[in-house]
Amino acid sequence: MVSIFLSLVAIEFVVFIPSYFQRRADKLRELEAVSEEVLLTLKANVMQDMLSTELLASAQANLSPDTIILGAALYDERGQRLDSFGEAPVLMSPAGGLDDIQRLLTVNGTRYDVAWPSRQFQERYVLVIRHDATSVKRYMVQYSFGIFCIVILISAFLTLITMILLGRMVIYPLLLLRDDLCHAAKVVDQPDLAEFKSLNHTWRGELGEVIRAFAAMFGQISQEVQERQQAEAALRSEQEKTEALLQNVLPVAIANRLKNDLSNRTAIASRFENVTILFADIVGFTKLAAHTAPTDLVCQLNDIFSVFDTLAERHGLEKIKTIGDAYMVVGGVPAPMANHAEAVMAMAIDMQRAVKRHPFKLRIGINTGPVVAGVIGKKKFSYDLWGDTVNVASRMESHGVVDRIQVSADTHTLLKDKFHFEDRGCIDVKGRGRMHTYLWMPLPLEALSPVASGRAPMLKNVLWGSGEAADQSPSL
Repeated sequence: MVSIFLSLVAIEFVVFIPSYFQRRADKLRELEAVSEEVLLTLKANVMQDMLSTELLASAQANLSPDTIILGAALYDERGQRLDSFGEAPVLMSPAGGLDDIQRLLTVNGTRYDVAWPSRQFQERYVLVIRHDATSVKRYMVQYSFGIFCIVILISAFLTLITMILLGRMVIYPLLLLRDDLCHAAKVVDQPDLAEFKSLNHTWRGELGEVIRAFAAMFGQISQEVQERQQAEAALRSEQEKTEALLQNVLPVAIANRLKNDLSNRTAIASRFENVTILFADIVGFTKLAAHTAPTDLVCQLNDIFSVFDTLAERHGLEKIKTIGDAYMVVGGVPAPMANHAEAVMAMAIDMQRAVKRHPFKLRIGINTGPVVAGVIGKKKFSYDLWGDTVNVASRMESHGVVDRIQVSADTHTLLKDKFHFEDRGCIDVKGRGRMHTYLWMPLPLEALSPVASGRAPMLKNVLWGSGEAADQSPSL
């Protein structure tokens, strides 16, 4: 608003400046009309061949007492002063005469000198008359103040009218459009909540085109945002499925390492000095497979192994794989555990309790020792264990007793103070010769200590094999 006002003031002042100088020139011309009386008298005296000293005296005698003529000076054609009276003005042109009338404001604009050319006096004289221009100066001050007031009033009026028109036709629609733009940013993904005030009016011209273009653009962007959100939601869903599938196949830590190094993957392997491995085999499953439909057979096997998976998760153990009707699990890998042997033994007991509800029987073998664990190859990744500890654990199962849990001497050393075992003595183990093994004995008051940092439940006062205990294992 201020800029509009100042612009109008500047424009009007530019317009009024020429009129100011024109008005001053007109007022000065009025002063010359008074001095023409002196000019006419002087011309008449020149024609009578009066002396130069008598010319101005005669002209001065004809002046009224309140005249605005303050003085005059008579010069010859060479520029020499011949006579003067009052405030004698100075000739404004060099010697040789004047071609035309010359005018000059002097003494701060209060004196107005007019030089009449020599042709007015038969090429003999040049007359310079000084006028009192104080009234002209006073009038021009009043005139300037009047112009200033008019300029201010006109500028203020035009500014007010301009602001009203701009406010109604431009500023108000722009403010509505600004608010709608801020609102659009908040509801771009929820077009049902979009309420644009600028669309409630009918705007004409370019501004109306802009508002309509904004509405069309919002609709297009909103549709694209919704489509993108749907695509992102579908992508996240698929990513979550992929993540769940990957973490179901591999341990979480190993899966994360594979994702971070999938483009140029090196072998992922770590050595663990002390872990406990369990092998379990369903006795008689091969004979059962010959007399059972494949679908029923797989369903039964899936039910059993699903229970085993739940037990492994409950006890904080890592399932490695299933091979036919054999099940392999380990404690202390890939995250080390202080009580890995105890957790594996607790799971073995729960496995035996769970399978009693099924016509199957288990043969379980456990061994403790060092292993190397990791993922090798580039396709169909599988987390696996390597080392003699794995072989011995497998032999503990294959040379074990049906419906019993057989452990090696290394595992017995870790568990003998917490579980009751029967010394089986030394048995012949394929590829290993004679080995000392032990069989777990389920006593009536057998109890399990907490394992896996509290993740495995403590089974107290269980009447193993009696069927009277409160079974905490998953049912088949």
